[in-house]
Amino acid sequence: MDEATTTALLQAVAAGAVTPAEAAQRLKRLDVEDVGFARIDHHRSLRKGFPEVIYGSGKTPEQIATIAERLAAAGQTVLATRCKGADFEAVRERVPDAVYHPVPRCIVAVRASPPRAPGTVLVATGGTTDIPVAEEAALTAELTGSTVERLWDVGVAGIHRLLANRERLLEANALVVVAGMEGALPSVVGGLVDRPVIAVPTSIGYGAAFGGIAALLGMLTSCAPGILVVNIDNGFGAGYAAGMINRMAGVTGP
Repeated sequence: MDEATTTALLQAVAAGAVTPAEAAQRLKRLDVEDVGFARIDHHRSLRKGFPEVIYGSGKTPEQIATIAERLAAAGQTVLATRCKGADFEAVRERVPDAVYHPVPRCIVAVRASPPRAPGTVLVATGGTTDIPVAEEAALTAELTGSTVERLWDVGVAGIHRLLANRERLLEANALVVVAGMEGALPSVVGGLVDRPVIAVPTSIGYGAAFGGIAALLGMLTSCAPGILVVNIDNGFGAGYAAGMINRMAGVTGP
């Protein structure tokens, strides 16, 4: 239950359309629900503006499906990341309107949509192989209420591809820049814009890339100001943060 839903419930009580007892029963769902292997935080959407998200890796299909079912039953949007096809089949049995996004490997079932943020988030990649992580970021930002622009394959090996889209970079309230190999793209973008850049290192690259560590260290030691770095392959974290920044920019103005 998000803030808008809670406000609507209280207005319904005031208008006499919902009894106080019924409202109290609904509000009880805002507490933590213990399902044995997990404690589902139903209050998170009210605190954070976005419901609890299921990290699918390491969970069984049954566990993912149970959490998704309980979130959906409480009227909360379901987002499960790092999921396989078998996970989706289990979720769809419990939440029939769930949708699987195969590129970012995410399961989504929309319930309460957040208010639309007036600005945009731009998600850019160094290469095509960075797209799965970038799509996880883009999908997450969209679910927070942001409009997302996608800009794929504009890495530093062909810098003209990036510069040809400079106006698009300058229009966004927040940018998510996803890159593997040496991870140079966020530094370049950070030197071109006056907006926050969230850098996402990916595990793409040959041996000395060390599964994304080289890109991570390069982004952490960037000399371009205004760059924030999330963990390797953490598209979700970047998209979530970008959505929050965009929402705040809409409140305070550019």
